[in-house]
Amino acid sequence: MKQDITLAGPTSNQTSAAQAMLLAMLIIGVTDNAVPLIAEQIGPGQFYVLRTLVALPILWTMSQMGFGSLASVRFGAVALRALLVAVSMVFYFSAVALMPIAQALAGLFTSPIIIVVISVLFMRMRIGKVRIAAVATGFVGVLFVLQPDVAAFDWMILLPVAGGFFYALGSIVTGCLCKDESTVSMLFIYLLAQGLIGAVFLAGIEIWPLPTADGADGFVTRGWIWPVWQLSPLIVLQGFAAVAGVFLITKAYQLGEASFVAVFEYSVLLVGPAIAWIAYGQVLNLGQMAGIALIVLAGSTLALRSSKGAP
Repeated sequence: MKQDITLAGPTSNQTSAAQAMLLAMLIIGVTDNAVPLIAEQIGPGQFYVLRTLVALPILWTMSQMGFGSLASVRFGAVALRALLVAVSMVFYFSAVALMPIAQALAGLFTSPIIIVVISVLFMRMRIGKVRIAAVATGFVGVLFVLQPDVAAFDWMILLPVAGGFFYALGSIVTGCLCKDESTVSMLFIYLLAQGLIGAVFLAGIEIWPLPTADGADGFVTRGWIWPVWQLSPLIVLQGFAAVAGVFLITKAYQLGEASFVAVFEYSVLLVGPAIAWIAYGQVLNLGQMAGIALIVLAGSTLALRSSKGAP
């Protein structure tokens, strides 16, 4: 699960910053690969609710230990950002449950490209040839990884791209309206939004039940299932990962220069598929490997140009 933190700290310890980011991406790469196992038995609503119930006590403890206040400065802005990111994760986790993780991550990592496009179209940002080339390169990379079949188009491949779109909107709100908010506060409201979305989803399924297939294919339409004791370790793992991943990402951006640290965030595009290969035998073809390389190149270029204020 890619997170976006826009804290740009001094270049006090680049090595520690890189290590923190790599550890965060390792945690996310491993725990996101557990989603297909969870999706075999429960749906997104229950997943969201249980994940939130595990994560909130951890976050409250962190707040009591002085890591940040749970209160927000601008609640409306933080709530909007939380809603957008929570919706993006619904699409992303659904994609992880239903397709290889490399494709889900590729769709989510369209967010830097979408941010540039939205900034140009609606925020009147001017960009130069390098950024235009980076956007085009990233788009080609995404196509290489998703590999859509023009003759028999499968709308499922749009799930992770939708996740990337809403994540980009959340990132823009974060950068424009939430600069003075603590990470603990933003994560707290995000988890509350996540739990609320899960509860609303479960209520809707209860009122308007939908046909549900067996296994992971029924993930999107599945309501509340009980008991789920056998999934408890995976749910607890998800709750800890939601907090630990964001904390380490934030720490990385506090320790190192933003454009330097952002490059290491793309390591999840290597870690996630590598774990999926070990655990599930998911294999990337040469085209998908080339696509991941293009996405990393494009994202790194956009991060570097942004940090330098270059068009």
